[in-house]
Amino acid sequence: MSAPGERGTEVRYHHSTSFPGVLEEAACALLVSTYQAGQLVAIGVADERLSFSFRRFDHAMGVAVGPDRLAVGGKGQVWTLRDHRDLAATIEPRGRYDRCWLPRTSVETGAMQCHEVVWGTTETGEPDLWVVNTLFSCLAGLDERYSFVPRWRPPFISALAPEDRCHLNGLAMRDGQPAYVTAMAASDEARGWRTVRNDSGLVLDVGSGEVVTEGLAMPHSPRWHQGSLYVLNSGWGRLERVDPASGRRDVVATLPGYARGLACHGHLAFVGLSKIRETAIFGGAPIAEYHDRLKCGLGVIDLRTGETVATLEWENGVDEIFDVQVVPGARCPVLGLPSGDEPWVLPGQGA
Repeated sequence: MSAPGERGTEVRYHHSTSFPGVLEEAACALLVSTYQAGQLVAIGVADERLSFSFRRFDHAMGVAVGPDRLAVGGKGQVWTLRDHRDLAATIEPRGRYDRCWLPRTSVETGAMQCHEVVWGTTETGEPDLWVVNTLFSCLAGLDERYSFVPRWRPPFISALAPEDRCHLNGLAMRDGQPAYVTAMAASDEARGWRTVRNDSGLVLDVGSGEVVTEGLAMPHSPRWHQGSLYVLNSGWGRLERVDPASGRRDVVATLPGYARGLACHGHLAFVGLSKIRETAIFGGAPIAEYHDRLKCGLGVIDLRTGETVATLEWENGVDEIFDVQVVPGARCPVLGLPSGDEPWVLPGQGA
């Protein structure tokens, strides 16, 4: 099958027959960022078939889903898109789309290698965006007066410096506050993680700064879901469940790709899968032994059994997935007009 990408480019894909039904039964849609291709992709279901909407963001990485807005981290800036669901119903063919997000603002941060972005809440209940600032090895907030506002860094990071010392890359929230992060090594030297990355990955507790579990290969995407901590042991292509008390990890599923990007919803885990570039960074990963068999797409895992219940694979145009997010209650979202034109939104026209 194929779907029209940006500027009409045909992106070919195939999926298991179960994929549309899995989304419909779960009552959700998906947002997927494709780092190398620089696209944010909205995936939903219309007329029992998958629907795709693409929008370009340079080096699209972390995606944060809020009640009425999205945040997308990328090269040198963080974009905010507002939800115009009233507009969605008017887009042709009418009745097909139920959510529509359009860019409204962006914050210039500089090339801080913004990985994940996650919405939290302030003490007054207001939305609060947390940014994983990989270049400076810290968690940060945004402020229009500054490039970023440092909020937390691992205890082993001795100073705030643009040196990507540990490759801090993922953040799990719990009750609206940062709870766990992933890093590729406990290094305090400039780019020190690159020399020991294949068995030096770790999950840290943000509150205490202590190591929860270690010995991972290039971990990403920690998530706290229904009382359990999950992480992607990316270099092995594994979804793992972590016991925070003991550090023990159990393999939930092994997937045919570099696992990066994880969204949990009900009893399902949506996992992003990437092919790997044969570079000094990725070439030595354990999964590189099977690089010619790796897939780019999504695997849907039943967290109760570890069974893969649906798959989606891109055949061209997309080689790397960075983030995967669920949009609960959405059926068929769109990221602008299918024609590529930008719709006008004026006061009095809804959200």
